[in-house]
Amino acid sequence: MDKKPKIIAVVGPTSGGKTALSIALAKKFSGEIISADSRQIYRGMDIATGKVTEEEMGGVPHHLLDIVDPNEVYTAADFERDAKSIIIDILSRNNLPIITGGTFFYIQLLLGNIQSAPVPPNQEFRDGLDQLSNDDLFTYLKASDPARAATIDSNNRQRLIRALEIVDALGVVPEPKKVESPYEWLLIGTDVPKEELHTNIHLRLKQRISNGMVDEAKRLHGEGVSFERMDQLGLEYRYLAKHLQGEITEEEMFELIETKNKQYAKRQMTWLKREETIKWYSPDNHKKIFNCLEKFLHQD
Repeated sequence: MDKKPKIIAVVGPTSGGKTALSIALAKKFSGEIISADSRQIYRGMDIATGKVTEEEMGGVPHHLLDIVDPNEVYTAADFERDAKSIIIDILSRNNLPIITGGTFFYIQLLLGNIQSAPVPPNQEFRDGLDQLSNDDLFTYLKASDPARAATIDSNNRQRLIRALEIVDALGVVPEPKKVESPYEWLLIGTDVPKEELHTNIHLRLKQRISNGMVDEAKRLHGEGVSFERMDQLGLEYRYLAKHLQGEITEEEMFELIETKNKQYAKRQMTWLKREETIKWYSPDNHKKIFNCLEKFLHQD
């Protein structure tokens, strides 16, 4: 039998050093990076999502960034289709596909551990959820599909509604069916101590505020992204919208975003630790990670 092509995924909590590590790996091993981030696909949403800059890319090709208007809905099925096509393209150039991002649900789709549901958007159903808070939606999802709830950002209104839409359309929550991937995978996890991770979250948020995160949100709103839509685009934009509407001060916004990011990082790690195939390393320990990748790429 022919050997399966090899793929790398870099996973870990928010502010866990995934971006820098994936770029270092790409430079060392002729890689191209596919973003598995449910918000960085949107154009103009740069600072609040921590989108990698062109300077940080260091010449490494990046895919699935800035491909969708913020008012469009991009589903997990869309990601699966696009990412699979890009993987084939990267391999055709004899380069190494490196998947990285905080939306581990997306990576699970590519691994074949779960499947996206072929459910079209249902505007009537979505309109019926308008009066529910994000906490209400998350509670509803936990009761309906605990496994999906464990992998989702509880403040990402868009993804919560999409998950509930699938549950509503299918009547029952389908059992995930693991299918064999056409690729051989190496999953590298960034292992950062809790205290250091919390410090990273705090400092990164301070930097984003300094870089103009509030002005970015103002610009998006001025370009037609409603405050309601911002609420659907994840926790940073939810509280940015509240601040811009005068509901909370900038200090309150900062505290809320920081607290919610710490909670999200905890949920991410709880979910990731269930995946026994992940090899965990300090993201700064390039020597050990490079050695691990060397062995993986050259083993039969």
